[in-house]
This record gives sequence, structure tokens and C-alpha cells, in this order.
Amino acid sequence: MSTGTFFGFAGPLPFPVIQTPEDLARRFGKISLDRILFSPRPGTATEEDVVRLQESEKRLCELIDGTLIEKTMGTYESFVAGNLLVELGAYLKANKIGIVLPADGLLRLRPAVVRIPDVCFISRERLRQGKFPRQGIAVLVPDIAAEVISRGNTQREMEEKLDDYFGCGVREAWYLYPETKELHRYTAREQVVVLSGTQLITTEILPGFQCGIAPLFVHPSEQLLDEDHEAV
Repeated sequence: MSTGTFFGFAGPLPFPVIQTPEDLARRFGKISLDRILFSPRPGTATEEDVVRLQESEKRLCELIDGTLIEKTMGTYESFVAGNLLVELGAYLKANKIGIVLPADGLLRLRPAVVRIPDVCFISRERLRQGKFPRQGIAVLVPDIAAEVISRGNTQREMEEKLDDYFGCGVREAWYLYPETKELHRYTAREQVVVLSGTQLITTEILPGFQCGIAPLFVHPSEQLLDEDHEAV
């Protein structure tokens, strides 16, 4: 526990003191300051603040060591996440082995760490063991956590997410890169397979599931153009 003055706050602090933008950069990398909330002050935020912002301001923020960092996702990235959500949803409708959450599912992975994967799968076994409230934050670790990488995401930010995911018991992490149309499938922190083009994503976690990589990244305008050609 640290002590000292912190954006005008004096007294004991549960996390390292962050007094300047340089302190924030050292802790979180080159994340845009627009994504870091300064009210409540970095280092003092709680899970209650995460829920309040989601419910009252419709802002999705992750909580990392007492600091709120707003999620970043453009419209196309959201479309890509939706494509994966549809594929997993169709599979789970036929194979009732768990649930899939979209990009506003709050998950407490450990104390003071709330993550919001863009898409995630949670097995029935983990649902039984965890806490899934009707309101607030679920105390659950997903089996699969998927992230669609936006331009606003930094390398350090995404590496730290991998640390959190695998440190808390996530079995696989899928990183989708719209610019290169690749899916990086992590089965451990340092074990990754890069998939693209006509390759398929499969996993023993979802027996029988397979999804083409290229269709996940088809742009809406291209999709509509293909449908128009079929209509003709």
C-alpha cells in the first residue's frame, strides 16, 4: 500500500501512486488519455464505479488496479465481434454447453480487475461455480475470451490482458485483427497460432465447432454487394 498525495488525495492508497500523465504511461503504456477516467481519480475507482458508468452513462470501462479505462471499439470492429457472436450463438443453440456474452458483459476476474471481452464463452461448469447476478458484475472467468483489436488499443494493453486472462484461468484467448484479417488463437500466454484466409478456427473447448476466418472480416458493403449479385 502506498501513501502520499494523489491528484489532491492524501492518505493510504491501495495501489501505486499515479501523480502525472507520465506515471499513467509507465503503468498502462501509450493509452490515449481520453480513455482514462480521472473521476474518480486513477487508483481509487471501484467495481461500483464500473456499474454506475455502465448504467447511468452507458460507458463501458474496465477496472485495472483502481483505474477506469474506457473500452475502445469502432463500428467495423463491433461488426466483426458481432459476426463471431453469431457463429458462437448458433453453435451453442445446438450444443447447450454454455453461454456466449457480447461486448458489454462485465466480468470480475479477480479483486480490483474487471475485464469486458468483446465476445466470450462461459461453460456450464463455470457458470455453476461462479456468480451470475441479474445486475452488476458477474464473478466468472470465461473459458474463451475474444478481443477485436482496434487502432486505439496498444500492444502493452493487449499483452496485459493476456496476462490477466491466463493468470485467472481463461483457457483460450482469441485476438482478431481487422486490418490484417487474422485471428490469433492463444492456448497459453506464449502459445499462439495465427489463422487467416480460408483456414478455420476450431477448439476442443467447443467440440465440433468450426468457423471460417475470412467471413468474420467481410465488410458490410462487400456482404451487401454479394447479396445483390445473388439476387440478380
